Amino acid sequence: MIVRPVAVAFALIILNNAAHAQDVAAGEKSFAKCRACHQIGETAKNSVGPVLNGVIGRKAGSVEGYNYSDANKSSGITWDEATFAEYIKDPRAKVPGTKMAFFGVKNDQEIKDLTAFLKQFGKDGKKAN
Repeated sequence: MIVRPVAVAFALIILNNAAHAQDVAAGEKSFAKCRACHQIGETAKNSVGPVLNGVIGRKAGSVEGYNYSDANKSSGITWDEATFAEYIKDPRAKVPGTKMAFFGVKNDQEIKDLTAFLKQFGKDGKKAN
């Protein structure tokens, strides 16, 4: 008799954790907000903003051919998940003087999903398997 309630409780814990995991498909939808200025993928080119291929692990202000603000170039940031999350919530608060005129993504889950989507793409724009 005790086994069934324990199994149900365990299933609920697993489902709850899954609901908070990163969701690449949701991140792709969120990227629609970024698409006006940024490109990603094998054919991506710099636009209003730099390409985002390989952004996680990349030094800020380092995409060749993109004209960054001095603030981004001298920020000393290497993008990891935590730093990207801080930046994308409020770019101008994280890097005062940035050219990025974006209102930010405020929802933590949406940021996790967006990060999961971006992390798929290597420096060459190919999706990692």
